[in-house]
Amino acid sequence: MTDSDPIRVLIADDNRPFRRGVRLRLEHADGITVVGEAATGRDAVRGALAEHADVVLMDLEMPEMNGIDATRAVVGESGGATRVIALTSHGEDQLVMSALGNGASGYLLKTHDSSQLVEAIRAAHRGDALMSSRVTRSVLTDIAQRRLSDDDRAKVASLSPSEARVVHFLSDGITSNEQLADALVVSVNTVRSHIQSSMRKVGAADRTQLALWGVRVRAELASHPNGRI
Repeated sequence: MTDSDPIRVLIADDNRPFRRGVRLRLEHADGITVVGEAATGRDAVRGALAEHADVVLMDLEMPEMNGIDATRAVVGESGGATRVIALTSHGEDQLVMSALGNGASGYLLKTHDSSQLVEAIRAAHRGDALMSSRVTRSVLTDIAQRRLSDDDRAKVASLSPSEARVVHFLSDGITSNEQLADALVVSVNTVRSHIQSSMRKVGAADRTQLALWGVRVRAELASHPNGRI
């Protein structure tokens, strides 16, 4: 590989909307190409080796093989040629430290923005340790507070029960209007209406952003007083 070759990235996460959102962000980044996706730890190891990935974005909690074991396997079997960035919803210190101890180059919160993501991939590819002060502050703040921001709480409260169910299913990976209609036992037109109103209320530009918001909120909010999200 030469300096002019794009950085080959594999996205490993068991949530399909999240993977799609990350892929969409990376498609606009110079010098980076997504070579595959994986929904399980075992597939992440196989895909990373088969596609000669330079960097793997690794969810720490996945089926079949957890992200920590998968990180160890990817780094070990690639001889260190493939770098791994651990993805975590909360920045749990135990999981992050375990991932780093098993070969991860660093970590990112799943609430990262596009610039953090691209910066992290380039830093990992250079062989840098990804322990940026901005991410570290986010981890420490999350550990200390363990709660949603007032803004997100207000957005959750603004959703009707039906809208909240739509966001719930979207964040579970049910993305087609027909599947959502079946799950909610409503018409496709009603699903479209709920999605549009939910996007407007939470400030999401599209259904992918809405699903990503739902993933983050559900990870940070174990249960809602009204049983929503």
